[in-house]
Amino acid sequence: MGARGAPSRRRQAGRRPRYLPTGSFPFLLLLLLLCIQLGGGQKKKENLLAEKVEQLMEWSSRRSVFRMNGDKFRKFIKAPPRNYSMIVMFTALQPQRQCSVCRLANEEYQILANSWRYSSAFCNKLFFSKVDYDEGTDIFQQLNINSAPTFMHFPPKGRPKRADTFDLQRIGFAAEQLAKWIADRTDVHIRVFRPPNYSGTIALALLVSLVGGLLYLRRNNLEFIYNKTGWAMVSLCIVFAMTSGQMWNHIRGPPYAHKNPHNGQVLFD
Repeated sequence: MGARGAPSRRRQAGRRPRYLPTGSFPFLLLLLLLCIQLGGGQKKKENLLAEKVEQLMEWSSRRSVFRMNGDKFRKFIKAPPRNYSMIVMFTALQPQRQCSVCRLANEEYQILANSWRYSSAFCNKLFFSKVDYDEGTDIFQQLNINSAPTFMHFPPKGRPKRADTFDLQRIGFAAEQLAKWIADRTDVHIRVFRPPNYSGTIALALLVSLVGGLLYLRRNNLEFIYNKTGWAMVSLCIVFAMTSGQMWNHIRGPPYAHKNPHNGQVLFD
């Protein structure tokens, strides 16, 4: 056995160890440095994204809709990295602009943002902001926005598409319509909660009190209740109210503005 195994040992002893070519070491070193640099760059992006999201969450905790100027817009909306959607209302709320539509749209926008902020589904994937013309004129020029209010959705990746601009002229700016548009663009469904409006209840209570007080004061002479002329006037008032354009608007809910298909002119109802 020993004599038979000797040639095998001699062959193994005669083999030379294999080494990598000398020219491959710079390549491996370069590859190692590249991996380290890519890893550091990815870590830097993650830290930057975490800082941006943390700042947005802090602003949202104080206000459902936070204002943005040019610097904030470029940092949190235009510049990557981003893993969240941003809804932006471009408006002109300063008194000298005299934009009554902007104020009405801002109220609806605020209702929508509050509904999202105080819902159980609230998360860091969707934020609401606004840019006023007097605070971000350069942004209006950059995006070629020449009318206000305008609602735009900025997706987490890529540039906004045509559908990311809300068709206010055709649909109107009701909070419910905005919520449908946002669900279509982001898959985030927002249930709109409107604050209670007690004006109708108060008006009804005042009317009942007035009629009750009048009946009490005239309790000894209630002949006016049988006055046909008085009832005729009341009936005419009810008929005129029910056939008015305001009642039609209340039932049908048409958009506040629409575009003339022939000349493109925007008409306000």
